[in-house]
Amino acid sequence: MTTPAPDSLEVLLRLSAVLASRNDEELDSTMHVAAERCGTHAVEEVILQSYLFLGYPIALNAMARWRAISGVRPPEDAAAEWLERGQEVCGSVYGGQYRRLRANVRRLHPDMERWMVEEGYGKVLGRPGLSVQDRELCIVAQLVVLDVPRQLHSHLRGALNVGAADSAVDAALRVGLEFAQPEAGQRASETWQSVRAPAGQEG
Repeated sequence: MTTPAPDSLEVLLRLSAVLASRNDEELDSTMHVAAERCGTHAVEEVILQSYLFLGYPIALNAMARWRAISGVRPPEDAAAEWLERGQEVCGSVYGGQYRRLRANVRRLHPDMERWMVEEGYGKVLGRPGLSVQDRELCIVAQLVVLDVPRQLHSHLRGALNVGAADSAVDAALRVGLEFAQPEAGQRASETWQSVRAPAGQEG
């Protein structure tokens, strides 16, 4: 999978956070920068995966803005073995917690478990065009803005599980904090501290 240069990754992190902030003026500005500094495929993958966390309306409107700003035509449709790919990617993100995660979600509803693996990780997050590591960092930036500590905790661990350095996670958090409310930022910082705490010292 493609790995962006450090400066372009920062732009992708910012794009992910701005999408969650719903600031249209900032979004247009960031997309113009992304069009100059990032690969088209990587930008579109960040927008596509945002629908998992922000919903279809925001992702659809963002993609329409991107088409207008970039002038890039959409790619051809491509089929994939979503379930098999989803199991592989979800397993790498959650590591030793993978089976427990699936069991917990299955208890909420079996269809949600299948959708998480097949659609979330197979159809979307396992797509080529952006590495799983960079996807997780973009998700971290987005979840900081959304102020959802439980999901943020999972994806902070996920970023580390797929090889992201602490410094890369710190950078993603800093970008998210630019667009988060103060209380959300505080919760995000505390969540990151709990993830970094040695085993047995969390909380």
